[in-house]
Amino acid sequence: MLHRVVGDLMTTAVVSVRPDTGFKDIVQHLAEHDITAVPVVDDQGRPLGVVSEADLLRKQESQADPGGHLGAAHLLPAERTKAHALTAEGLMTSPAVTARPQWSVVEAARAMAHHHVKRLPVVDDAGQLVGIVSRGDLLRVFLRQDPTIREEIMTEVLTRALGLDPGAVTVQVAEGRVTLSGTMPHSGLIPIAVRLSESVDGVVDVTNHLRAETDAAAGTPR
Repeated sequence: MLHRVVGDLMTTAVVSVRPDTGFKDIVQHLAEHDITAVPVVDDQGRPLGVVSEADLLRKQESQADPGGHLGAAHLLPAERTKAHALTAEGLMTSPAVTARPQWSVVEAARAMAHHHVKRLPVVDDAGQLVGIVSRGDLLRVFLRQDPTIREEIMTEVLTRALGLDPGAVTVQVAEGRVTLSGTMPHSGLIPIAVRLSESVDGVVDVTNHLRAETDAAAGTPR
């Protein structure tokens, strides 16, 4: 089966800044390009870190409330340092958590969850920035149309991967939810068919109504 990888989903026209880029220039970059974060790269184009809106808002968070309704913010030392930073080098969250173009959607999603980030700079074998992938980019796999998903399950899962006669299995797809019904040569193939169908890009859920041929025969009146 062909799965879309990070290289298929990432944005390649990446807006980046240098370590000495100033606070207001970074804010202007975010506003002009309608983005929420920007990678910070060195002279070789290698990501050093990422400056996000959250990093920039530390400056607002650290200030006294003009209305006098709130007390002083309780910031950790690292957060206080970031609140007083004037350039990308001091503002960025580092080191940068990066992805590779050949990563699967699963790998990228797990990296984001593990490191609590919303996007990943993508680097090549030399460690140079070649793209950026966001949560929204990964979710694009769920925009695949139901007929496309059904065709892939019929062709790639049932016929090519399992060597089955697709006519023995009915595949229904509605809003990414797959229902498998019919008979399989033996029971050991059923969990494999379900697992492979779940791995197809765009599948939200799989309902299993498959039976083994021996079970089906046993339930047939003589």
